[in-house]
Amino acid sequence: MHSLTRIGLAGLVVAGFAVPAAEAQDMSFSQAQLVRGLLPSVVNITARAEVAETTDAVMASATTGGTTGKASSSNALYSVKVSAGSGFIIDPTGDIATNWHVVVGAYEVVVTFSDGTHAKADLVNASPLVDLALLHVNVGKKLAAVTWADSTKVQVGDPVLAIGNPLGIGMSVSGGIVSAINRNIMDTPYDDFIQTDAAINHGNSGGPLFNLKGEVIGVNSAIISPTSGNAGLGFAMPSSDAHFIFDRLSKKVLRRPGFLGVKLQPLSPDMAQALGMDEPQGSIVAAVTDDGPAAHAGLHPGDVLTRYAGDAPSDERALLRAIARTDPGTVVEIGVHRGGKDIVVPVKVEEWPTMWWEDVHGGAASGPPHLNIPADLGLTVAPLDDKMRATYAVHPDAQGVIVTGVLPGTDASQRGIGIGDVIEQVGDVSVGSAEDVQHAIERARTDNRPYALFLVMRKNQPVTAAQLPGPKWYALRVSAG
Repeated sequence: MHSLTRIGLAGLVVAGFAVPAAEAQDMSFSQAQLVRGLLPSVVNITARAEVAETTDAVMASATTGGTTGKASSSNALYSVKVSAGSGFIIDPTGDIATNWHVVVGAYEVVVTFSDGTHAKADLVNASPLVDLALLHVNVGKKLAAVTWADSTKVQVGDPVLAIGNPLGIGMSVSGGIVSAINRNIMDTPYDDFIQTDAAINHGNSGGPLFNLKGEVIGVNSAIISPTSGNAGLGFAMPSSDAHFIFDRLSKKVLRRPGFLGVKLQPLSPDMAQALGMDEPQGSIVAAVTDDGPAAHAGLHPGDVLTRYAGDAPSDERALLRAIARTDPGTVVEIGVHRGGKDIVVPVKVEEWPTMWWEDVHGGAASGPPHLNIPADLGLTVAPLDDKMRATYAVHPDAQGVIVTGVLPGTDASQRGIGIGDVIEQVGDVSVGSAEDVQHAIERARTDNRPYALFLVMRKNQPVTAAQLPGPKWYALRVSAG
């Protein structure tokens, strides 16, 4: 989720009316049943993307406790960015809807279902311009798909439920109402967001906003907040728009939107008066693209577009959405207010120019990450003697070798192994020197295994009631196989 900075004791009060306690309990039970039925249709998403950084930036990050990077043979280093998001099943064969910004640049996308099972997902298609992406999983069985609602019927005050993966903690449900409709948060040229006060946080991106019939009325996509958390201003793309786009994404070839070749502005009351209009109606043309459909039809700056294919769009964003939905080659009659008169101008809609489309559409998923696998895995170790124990305040029960250095960008650094940690075993072999560690790594390579198991006692390991103190196993990559 990108920030745009992108019960009473005796009963329940609903819409200003007191509901008896018994009835409130029935409503609560019904809502709980509804949520249980919806959870199998929602997934948590973990996306891993590779981000190129300069050497200086990565080294600075390493020294300040940030994410370290994967080194290549050039001056560039590559860090792995792990993002949490949400999605929902829109076809029982395995199609999953989410936001583009959840999976942009990802080389690996994993979805987690409500029953805790996991599956790797493939990116089928995406529309970065409107921030939607279609994923697909193969799990060998039919999945529980959502039902789309007609979002044009959504009203302010309607109760809603948001389900997703806020802050990456796992599937969660929040409730609220529709706070506003047709919100313009200047995220896309077509903004028509549903605003809700249901708690939406980073990680809810791509998750569904349900009505109390269990139908999807929107795709949770953005928040506005003075902090990084929820401030009661969450925004969802209406289902009618999202469903239309996902239907085209599922065909694997996304048709470029309809194109008129005009720059539009809202018509303000002052502008309307300047044009001699009684009230503002329509959108005013600010510019016309050379050799575009509008230019060919004779439209020019100052024209006010009042109707499109028989409809009166509510604002310039609604007009742009109508143009985008129009099949290229279609001749559309456009109502124009010009020089104090209302006329009708036929315009043949074209596709967005290829170069413009490529600028906003971008690429798909990234390839596999750069792998930096030094012979010693980027680990510098030393025997664990009394001096080392004192220097690094080693846990008294630890036996093995002390980690005195970790190369930024390696698998070990990505998995959090750091200076002061103690390696006790590699595989089934106890280690007491750097040579022992290296021999164990080489054995794994000789056996054609891509990973070797390291038993590590972490420095300053937190002790909680849920996890006893002691070493932990890590699988570190030893080869690219």
